[in-house]
Amino acid sequence: MSDVFDLSRGMTIGVSTSALALLMSATNVRAAEGQSGVIDEIIVTAQKRNESVQDVPVSVSAFAEEQLTRVHATQLQDYAAYMPGINITGGGSPGQTSITLRGVAAVGPGSVVGTYVDETPLGASNNYARATSFALDLMPYDIGRVEVLRGPQGTLYGAGSMGGLLKYVLKEPSTDALEFRAGLEGSNVSGADDPGWGARAGVNVPLGSSVALRASYFQQDTPGYITNAYTGKRDVNGLEQSGGRASLLWQISDTATLKVNGLWQRLDSDENSTVTLSLAGTDPIRARRDLPDLTTSMPNSQPFSKEVDYYSATLNWDLGWGDFVSATSYSKTHTVQTQDGSVTYGSLFPLLSLVFELPGAPFDEGLSKFNIQLDHEKWTQEFRIASSGDGAIQWRAGAFYTEEDSKNRQVVDATDINGVPIQGFLPYFAFAQLPSQYKELAVFGDVTFKINDRFDVITGLRWAANDQKFRQISSGAIVATANQPGESDEDVFTYAVSPRWHLTDNTMLYARVATGYRPGGPNTIVPGMPPAVEADELTNYELGFKSIFMDGRALLNASVFYIDWQDIQQSRSFGGVSGLDNAGDAESQGIELESLFSVTPGLQLGFNLSYTDATLKSSPPDLPNALGVQLPGVPKWSGAITANYSFTAFGGHEANIGGGWRYVDERYSEVVKTEENLAYALPAYDVLDLNADVQFDKLTLRLFVKNLTDERAFTGGGVTPDGLNQPVRLDLAVLQPRTVGLSIDFQF
Repeated sequence: MSDVFDLSRGMTIGVSTSALALLMSATNVRAAEGQSGVIDEIIVTAQKRNESVQDVPVSVSAFAEEQLTRVHATQLQDYAAYMPGINITGGGSPGQTSITLRGVAAVGPGSVVGTYVDETPLGASNNYARATSFALDLMPYDIGRVEVLRGPQGTLYGAGSMGGLLKYVLKEPSTDALEFRAGLEGSNVSGADDPGWGARAGVNVPLGSSVALRASYFQQDTPGYITNAYTGKRDVNGLEQSGGRASLLWQISDTATLKVNGLWQRLDSDENSTVTLSLAGTDPIRARRDLPDLTTSMPNSQPFSKEVDYYSATLNWDLGWGDFVSATSYSKTHTVQTQDGSVTYGSLFPLLSLVFELPGAPFDEGLSKFNIQLDHEKWTQEFRIASSGDGAIQWRAGAFYTEEDSKNRQVVDATDINGVPIQGFLPYFAFAQLPSQYKELAVFGDVTFKINDRFDVITGLRWAANDQKFRQISSGAIVATANQPGESDEDVFTYAVSPRWHLTDNTMLYARVATGYRPGGPNTIVPGMPPAVEADELTNYELGFKSIFMDGRALLNASVFYIDWQDIQQSRSFGGVSGLDNAGDAESQGIELESLFSVTPGLQLGFNLSYTDATLKSSPPDLPNALGVQLPGVPKWSGAITANYSFTAFGGHEANIGGGWRYVDERYSEVVKTEENLAYALPAYDVLDLNADVQFDKLTLRLFVKNLTDERAFTGGGVTPDGLNQPVRLDLAVLQPRTVGLSIDFQF
């Protein structure tokens, strides 16, 4: 449930981990014909057109399929650390994920980073669907590349992309040739009794000269390695991921193509990958371990599951004088999460039984579970048309519409220490439903003014209007009985201006001023509470430099930025009831650097570095947030050094060996307050990963080692309070221990 009405009371594993790193860089490297070691051009769709990543006047990285395979990526956290400026919260399993970019932290319930699959968005837009806590985290199989756009993308991508955009680009069907591929793997996770395994297969089938079909399926099982000291069970956090995809491409004519996609993914986690620490004194960072390594202590299990169904249809039509695109999508997401609430709610049973004068009072402290079920359906339609040719003025115009239906059901139960329901608190200790609807219409456009062959200016504008409705249905011992509607509407303008100057054919200097926003929405109807919260907005100022030099064997991209974030959506108390309000401003400033060097024809070295200073600069008196302290989930420093060596072995077969070392600075768990502070700092950590592969004709053997030194790094977490909001313990999500695996892939 969003911060607007959240029964979890801070139990959700919190904000964030990440790194800034590079593994074979965010730019592919391969030997161009006759030019060994030359950095290859990467084509991205960051600005909704195909162009070289080195020509885009935006700070953008692209992580390609080969790189995803080498790092054995099974979730965002496996590879996001290898791109600059993106920070990932670990919530205990894939899918329990928060994303921040450029210090725009996941404060408030709505998403601050947009998520797209190809041409269409996938994810909720409103405040009642918990988009912040459950960001799109696809298992990256049959994905051509992942693009990360840093800084607000409101003009082209609209609502919720104020910090940036995460874009999955799927592999396209091809009419050129029949292709089949399959793979098997086995792995060992330190601390797990059982092995992990995975299987995958994909096929591309030309169906004549104008039609092609691509289909794939995967199954990935990760063994558990966490022991629950309360129940005595070992390896409780087993994880299963599965999914498939089908895509049909139809070349209607020489000027028109239609692509239809279906994607399905399922995730089932038996338990969160979290460990329990007690609080030592008043400084949580000095927490001591009362339990053995990789151990939690929960009376109730905390399973998590997520189902994603996504369908899209994209028409591209070359009109001669312009290019027309129609992009349609439908998605359905079903999420179920259980959290153990015994410490928070079970401690209230004695007090509440006396307050309500229940028979048998006072009750003993007991057990409790907090269950949340989210269902989200989304339709989107975008039309856009762009001029063709290389004239002095190029333009693009478009319209976008989305209609979303969300259901949010939360239940807190109450049982005694043996799990027997407590009659005095039946049927629910707390119950709430928050059905909501979101509709948005937007029009946008941009114009590129080509001053000369080396200098141009891109200007863009977007107007968006949304209409929202919701209803709060609640009852229980700790929640007021209610059945109240709420609604809101608003319209927002965003803009972007990007001059760029090509100093040479391979070196570009650019500037960018861009705005972004997160939609507001209705509040519950309570005296003194504003009927709705307004959108919060930010402005990004950026200078960037992109260059390939040393005869194409070195790459250096750098940017400096300043972000002014105003009217942040935060939770406030109105007469004892929580609601949202626009409260406080923040700023983020920093430097991002990304580099790659071909030292020899076979050896590439990479170095990345990021510095982000993101702090609150104002806060209302009743929200005593500390000013000048780093925003949650944002490391000030992060970076990586990587290497990859390509050579021939075993009779001339191509082979690679590589690795990466990454460092992440300490991060706060939430906005730091000056009173009743439950915030804490996650310690800094560094991790070493290795990989190697060798190709034998149609077979490839791969060896991967994640977290070679078995670093016990905390990727997220939260203070668990008792019923009076006093801190009791830390429950921290932990980075997967050392994992060693071998895979075999066939392709023909």
